[in-house]
Amino acid sequence: MKQMVLLSPTAILGYGFPAVSFENGLSCRPHVIAVDAGSTDPGPYYLGSGKPFVPRGAVKRDLTFLLRAARTLRIPLLIGTAGGSGARQHLEWCRRIILEVAEEEGLSFRMAVIPADVSRQKLAEALRQGRVSPLGPVPELTEEAINESTNLVAQMGVEPLIEALDGGAEVVLAGRCYDPAVFAALPIREGYDPGLSLHLGKILECAAIAAVPGSGSDCMIGFLEKRRFLVEAASPERRATTASVAAHTLYEKSNPYLLPGPGGVLDLQGTTFRQVNGRRVAVAGSRFRPVSPYRVKVEGARKIGYRVVSIAGARDPRFISALEEILAGVRERTEDNFSSERRRFRLAFHVYGRDGVMGKQEPRPVAGHEVGIVLEAVAEREELAEAVCGFARSTLLHYGFPGRLATAGNLAFPFSPSDFKTGAAYVFSVHHLLTLSHPREIFPVSFEEVRS
Repeated sequence: MKQMVLLSPTAILGYGFPAVSFENGLSCRPHVIAVDAGSTDPGPYYLGSGKPFVPRGAVKRDLTFLLRAARTLRIPLLIGTAGGSGARQHLEWCRRIILEVAEEEGLSFRMAVIPADVSRQKLAEALRQGRVSPLGPVPELTEEAINESTNLVAQMGVEPLIEALDGGAEVVLAGRCYDPAVFAALPIREGYDPGLSLHLGKILECAAIAAVPGSGSDCMIGFLEKRRFLVEAASPERRATTASVAAHTLYEKSNPYLLPGPGGVLDLQGTTFRQVNGRRVAVAGSRFRPVSPYRVKVEGARKIGYRVVSIAGARDPRFISALEEILAGVRERTEDNFSSERRRFRLAFHVYGRDGVMGKQEPRPVAGHEVGIVLEAVAEREELAEAVCGFARSTLLHYGFPGRLATAGNLAFPFSPSDFKTGAAYVFSVHHLLTLSHPREIFPVSFEEVRS
């Protein structure tokens, strides 16, 4: 079986890549360029609001390189989880950028667009039919949670992407995708081993993060063969090692050997990693085990109100040693002051320098000589969030405690104004598995002829 070459330009569309690295990747004569364009890592805001989390200018810059190269080489370009979260608004946002680049660059091609949205009615019907189950330690889904969600998307597998390629698509723009799918679709369509194809996709989806030194804004190249695949960084300054590639295989996994995805499980119990040379690693033995019925992950986010934050620092050792009691006192005073609104807001303190990163999961919460404190108020109304945050901030600033020496204030504020409105706040409301009758059931493929 002929070797297939895959080029992953960057970890997320819009994160960028050096032009020299990209040219190095193109010199390997890739058969496909594929790129992941989103993630749930930035949190629920982007899915809930429908806004992209990578700036438009950065995405357009990357797409200009990718579209120009793909059309010059006459190879397909596949983009997954368009716009960051892969909902219809994100998909259309990215589609408009593609059309703009095509016009400016004089490019013509057949494009497939694959939305990943799930209607509230369809998901509620599936829930009543027993075709929805929790994914991980989350509550059972309710129709109330479905109806409160602003956007609902499902993670598509390779099947809708293959349908797009079968239809002659030269550019495939997909909504929410299983991260390896855009890389594995063409190889699986061409008869390569699904396990190797998906595992290679798992490595390539974050590009040079799987290299040493790692980077999310540099290119990675995959070479797929019948019984193995090889990976290599496009930049001579980076190298793939058995440790870096194996480590990325374990990335974002709850089980070191089994990686579930749409329609099955990637089984890595027999996988081997071998250093071929100083910059290239060979991987073999990965297997894909289909699972029936076919299930996909559904993600949803709902609005919980508005957020206002204040950032402050403190270095008085007496204040820091009494911080727990002080924050408890500020919370009690704030809740008393807004007692009539108590059920309509939430107040949180994040103490950096002690446990601000891991919170209650921090194994050794030891404070240093100074701490940073982020006050966060979330409320149904923005004016209430602003009032709660302002009150808690001023109370903490002047809070009296045993041994206090300075009465001018306990906090130092790096900014003026000290309080920041961050706008609407969202939480993930749906993180469940949906059983489908077939892999393409909710992922319609449409085609359009782009002419410059």
